[in-house]
Amino acid sequence: MTRTRILAATGALAFTATVALAGMDNPMVGGAPMYADKNIIENAVNSADHETLVAAVKAAGLVETLSGEGPFTVFAPTDEAFGKLRDGAVEALLKPEAKEQLTQILTCHVVGADAMANAIKGMIDDDGGMHVVPTLGGCKLKATYSGDKIMLEDERGRTINVTIADVKQSNGVIHVVDRVILPPKP
Repeated sequence: MTRTRILAATGALAFTATVALAGMDNPMVGGAPMYADKNIIENAVNSADHETLVAAVKAAGLVETLSGEGPFTVFAPTDEAFGKLRDGAVEALLKPEAKEQLTQILTCHVVGADAMANAIKGMIDDDGGMHVVPTLGGCKLKATYSGDKIMLEDERGRTINVTIADVKQSNGVIHVVDRVILPPKP
């Protein structure tokens, strides 16, 4: 092997090791490594499973907020979760005239704290099996768990499952969820 090839292979191996170590404590989300030293937005834009969420955050003008210091806990619905909404709902919510409604829906996914799964389970245990989680959007979610699985119930009585927990961020934590959290009906 030539000296150039050895140096190139060594450099590639070092890069691969650096990437692996940077995301080591975090699960992959949407086929992308999530880095604990990046903020919620910097990581979310790399997840192939969260393209709708990222578009919604941009449409609602929440990029700067969720890039901020935090701490935040974000229950991040996947594209598939958005697909469970009625036909045309996502498109309607992304229109400028729906910004207020979209903002409320999105902030119902955000808690002003850094709550890892074990902390959530501890609060559930302390409250006798169910803990009310107030969100920045004014929603009150009922958190429960079974084994390692955390479930949320929104104010419409819909169950939302955490499918990937404890994705550490520089400004909080993301828990991937399988449904969009909706505020109570007016």
